[in-house]
Amino acid sequence: MANDDQFKKVISHSKEYGYIFGSSEIYDGLSAVYDYAQNGVELKNNIREYWWRSMVYMHQNIVGIDAAILMHPTTWKASGHVDAFNDPLIDNKDSKRRYRADVLLEDHCEKLVKKAQKEIEKARKRFGDQFDEEQFVTTHPRVVGYYQKKKEILERFARSMDNEDLDDIKALIEELEIAEPDTGSKNWTDVRQFNLMFGTKLGASAENATDLYLRPETAQGIFVNFLNVQKTGRMKIPFGIAQTGKAFRNEIVARQFIFRMREFEQMEMQFFVRPGEEMKWYEYWKDARYKWHLSLGLGAENYRFHDHEKLAHYANAATDIEFNFPFGFKELEGIHSRTDFDLKAHEEYSGKKLQFFDPELNKNYVP
Repeated sequence: MANDDQFKKVISHSKEYGYIFGSSEIYDGLSAVYDYAQNGVELKNNIREYWWRSMVYMHQNIVGIDAAILMHPTTWKASGHVDAFNDPLIDNKDSKRRYRADVLLEDHCEKLVKKAQKEIEKARKRFGDQFDEEQFVTTHPRVVGYYQKKKEILERFARSMDNEDLDDIKALIEELEIAEPDTGSKNWTDVRQFNLMFGTKLGASAENATDLYLRPETAQGIFVNFLNVQKTGRMKIPFGIAQTGKAFRNEIVARQFIFRMREFEQMEMQFFVRPGEEMKWYEYWKDARYKWHLSLGLGAENYRFHDHEKLAHYANAATDIEFNFPFGFKELEGIHSRTDFDLKAHEEYSGKKLQFFDPELNKNYVP
């Protein structure tokens, strides 16, 4: 069965058996907005409950909160979302469809990986038990070339984003002859930045209303409550704060059903550690979260790690756990070493200290 056919069957099955409905469907719905139906809501709640029990109840040093969706607007200035929460946007002039430039490049790189994997599988069949995959991957010219090309593309994209060189991103798309997936058109507009946050207003009258944002992630509710939780819970480093809840992103829609939605639910935990120990805990949580996903029983062959070439402004290391959907490997969960960026930024913008006194070291620090 072709992947596209399989995906269409999943979508059809989800509606027919009461898992997913299009939101306000009788009015022709909204793009990338969905309702969980009678069976879908039970499945979603079961997964969320399983995550909460394994993350909070089974760790003595992790507690949960439920922060509000609406937050003071300075929160998003401090976090970097106002200035940096952008995706590179590109339109196809012929189909009039909009895409994320980074996704087009990642999908092109995935095709290179699949070509390499075909070579590997052919060699595996040819050599049987004698096959040494590691040696083959590092010595076979075509396979080496595919992986090298992928590396060069992602590194160039990361440099262009760091340098805010959107013209080079368009040039890269054109050099690779990347076509619009449905029509095959290569007639692209210039690349431009697109902020993903939804704006709203708080107030009884329009002239006195305060401009707010619907939260694009749940993490900032954790960071601004760091000291409240630490003091009231008598928490000692290392400790974690978890929460689940709605987040909102004005996604550039890729028509991938519920994979990219504008209103969605996150399950998130931030783990606070001593400065200098973040990489040790980063590796710990990579392993722990991977094992959690495997415990769902969907097959280890359907999961992989994808290390970020371009790091977010707050991170010194980042990886995604990806799942093999009918439309390819895509992110299920991100594991980031966020350094002390968030707490220090909120210290600076709020004027309030967000530090921990470590009795073992006899000093204060920002975790």
